[in-house]
Amino acid sequence: MDDNARDIDDERLAAAIADAVRAIPSRWFRKPLAVDAKADRSPVTEADRAIEQIIRARLSEARPEDGVLGEEFGAAMEGRSRVWVVDPIDGTGSFITGSPLFGTLIGLLDGGVPVLGLIDMPLLGERWSARRGAGTTLNGAPCRVSGCGRLADAALGSTSPLKFEGAAEAAFRQVAAAARITRFGGDCYTYGLLAAGHLDAILEVGLEPYDYLPLVPVIEEAGGVITDWRGAPLGFASDGRVLAAATEALHAEIMEMLET
Repeated sequence: MDDNARDIDDERLAAAIADAVRAIPSRWFRKPLAVDAKADRSPVTEADRAIEQIIRARLSEARPEDGVLGEEFGAAMEGRSRVWVVDPIDGTGSFITGSPLFGTLIGLLDGGVPVLGLIDMPLLGERWSARRGAGTTLNGAPCRVSGCGRLADAALGSTSPLKFEGAAEAAFRQVAAAARITRFGGDCYTYGLLAAGHLDAILEVGLEPYDYLPLVPVIEEAGGVITDWRGAPLGFASDGRVLAAATEALHAEIMEMLET
């Protein structure tokens, strides 16, 4: 199988797995639900665990030679050049409080480079999918970033202002003050909105690899830019600070503000 055929097959596999778990959150959504606190105090539910278990089982069956990194059950990736990255419910806080703005993330890295990404919003029926060189689609139709080139014209998104502290908080406030509008919440959904041209930039801190790596192809293949706050490509060892923008010009303008 050549590389392009394998990439297409990987994208089909990711879509099939997302289909297989899409109905699971509805079993618990807006119903009595036990919520546990992990070591970092972030919430986790039986829905998170059930989804990841199914995803990992499907990957183990279809791609036994590949590694896996998931939020709930850790890493099995030592020595593997191809690694799948999974967040079963990105936005558990939304899920447990009755908001439909949570999604399942599935990504694939080859040699440490994100080459495939999928955002599935099960309650909204929306799915973004991207693979290297093939563009980004929303429910099967191509989508593109807005093309916004100035922060003064930009709609900025971020999960929560409470995540920023110290110098990062000061930098965020400066960027937000210069933006046309700032919106909070949405977790992975905001990146889909950026890829579809509705938001223009996203600024985040405190993310984990399973939060951001599946998003990289979605943004880049839609024509956008996504890096850490130093402008470096995102990888397993990134520090969790993420800047995504619709254009190089907008990205550069925000980068200058982060460096001051």
